[in-house]
Amino acid sequence: DTEGKAHVLQNDSECGLLVSGAPDGSRKVLVSYTGCYVFEWDGNYLMLVGLEGADDAGQKVLHEEKLLRCPADLPALDAPSRGVCSAVLSQDRLLCASSPISQGDCEERGCCYDPRDRVKPCYFGNTVTAHCTPGGQFSIAVSRDVTLPPIILDSVQLASGRSTGCVPVMKNNVFVVYQFPLSACGTTFQVTGDQAIYENELVASRDVKTGSLGSVTRDSTFRLHVRCSYSITGSFIPLSVQVFTLPPLPAVSQPGPLSLELRVASDGSYTSYYADSDYPVVKTLRDPVYAEVKVLQRTDPDLVLVLHHCWATPSINPQQQLQWPVLVDGCPYAGDNYQTQLVPLSLASGLLFPSHYQRFTLYTFTFVDSISQEIISGLVYLHCSASVCHRSVQESCTTTCPARARGKRSAEHPLKDGASHVSSKGPVIFLQDELRWDTAKDGLAPVPAAATWVLGFAAVATGAALCVVLVAAVLRQRK
Repeated sequence: DTEGKAHVLQNDSECGLLVSGAPDGSRKVLVSYTGCYVFEWDGNYLMLVGLEGADDAGQKVLHEEKLLRCPADLPALDAPSRGVCSAVLSQDRLLCASSPISQGDCEERGCCYDPRDRVKPCYFGNTVTAHCTPGGQFSIAVSRDVTLPPIILDSVQLASGRSTGCVPVMKNNVFVVYQFPLSACGTTFQVTGDQAIYENELVASRDVKTGSLGSVTRDSTFRLHVRCSYSITGSFIPLSVQVFTLPPLPAVSQPGPLSLELRVASDGSYTSYYADSDYPVVKTLRDPVYAEVKVLQRTDPDLVLVLHHCWATPSINPQQQLQWPVLVDGCPYAGDNYQTQLVPLSLASGLLFPSHYQRFTLYTFTFVDSISQEIISGLVYLHCSASVCHRSVQESCTTTCPARARGKRSAEHPLKDGASHVSSKGPVIFLQDELRWDTAKDGLAPVPAAATWVLGFAAVATGAALCVVLVAAVLRQRK
């Protein structure tokens, strides 16, 4: 096994091992690539087998051993895993091949087979299924769940556009299927050695929201590069497609003082918060971020924390021109299709001084260049401007949001003159599980993508007139 321990060669379904005998006394062994006895190294699946016998003293010895090696990029489609097939509900199934078809032929296409289904026994699994037909066509099926968050199927199209004959041949709420000739839809062609190579790409566009000071998106990036290789002599070589996820970037952390604290809860109950040892916290696009701003070391029950504006920038500079509003005048920004949600607090929350807290839920996004529509990688900092108000008969210190949250005009200048800034130096890292697809090199290769969401928190205290009382700064060192 992968720990170097020897095991008897026998049927073991849990470890992906099937052993059968032959009339001549030989043994046939079928082993799953994901089994207990296979490990992956240097682009190959490896399995060590040996023949055991006894020496003159009767002790067990290994007479012969052999390292079996299979390349990870075999040009044939493996049968989908059970989970990929069971994830597709019967009403969502699309035919991969018309009946009648055997289970073996169906699985050779990379499709799922259910003998109990008389209408659609051979159907697409919950992944990308692509193959090159002997008749000279691309056949590509894409599930909405190949990315997280799911891709918008209406946005999936060939990179060359939607010209005649280059539109989906089948589609439902879970799958979209393209089938087109090798010579059409912007397919590129080249001859390498004795191989004729045809290549094309499927891409998904993103819904980009643009404000007066920046642009963001919450849609996944999807790009699938497909290659069909045919021998010039006429033999057919099928296609291999795999998914690659990007490795996470290292955490960023800096200490610093603050009198207001902005922290992130692990869930919407706000009963536990991420500690320093929990970072980096992994999030995906559209995941909720449960934020909380609180006044530190104050015991006056009549003090009320008031949030004015919260916004995001790609750097620690709160006045950077590129920014995206989260709260405007204490209310959710109306220009966002995933509006921030305010979390009301009362004595029932269990907090000793609930008026010292403000909570809201925002949804992760990435900055996008407003002109090129390319994702801007790097840090994303969240800033809030806040003041404290002394509650009295004349001043309720409450913020009333209109039926429609604040719009773009009031979001343009969230910082006022004379505002003092106090920033916490404990950034939280959110990593987007953004999937990119490519099979350009030897059938498959990972494509780098901007996939990092790093959120640093900045609490900004501002002055207020009349009944507003500023809390004295209390320095607190966090590391």
